[in-house]
Amino acid sequence: MCFKSSNFAADFDIVTKIMKKIIVLIVALMPFIGIYAAKAERQTVVLSCDLHCQGCCDKIMKNIAFEKGVKDIICDLKSKTVTVTFDAAKTDLETLLKAFERIKKPATVLDSGEQKTDKQQTKQP
Repeated sequence: MCFKSSNFAADFDIVTKIMKKIIVLIVALMPFIGIYAAKAERQTVVLSCDLHCQGCCDKIMKNIAFEKGVKDIICDLKSKTVTVTFDAAKTDLETLLKAFERIKKPATVLDSGEQKTDKQQTKQP
């Protein structure tokens, strides 16, 4: 960079102020970029699972929640279903089913194995 003044300290102060403004702008925009990217790839799947008691639901909630990419779990004891929302960029349905098998709670996919993305869920006929 070439500045007209010969005072190095003044030139350094100008560059420092510009860099601070750029850094503040980048930091301010980062959360918005992350939220937009994350929502676009989320998928929800409903699984049928053999649930006997609240302990079964607790076991699923404690273990499946820590699987990579899992964002939300809803365990319904009455209908014996588990609804899992996950980030498709980090995991897939096959990996989730294997996780259920590891905790001795094999699950099968309801609705003929179709997965609904967030965009599909918000559309209403």
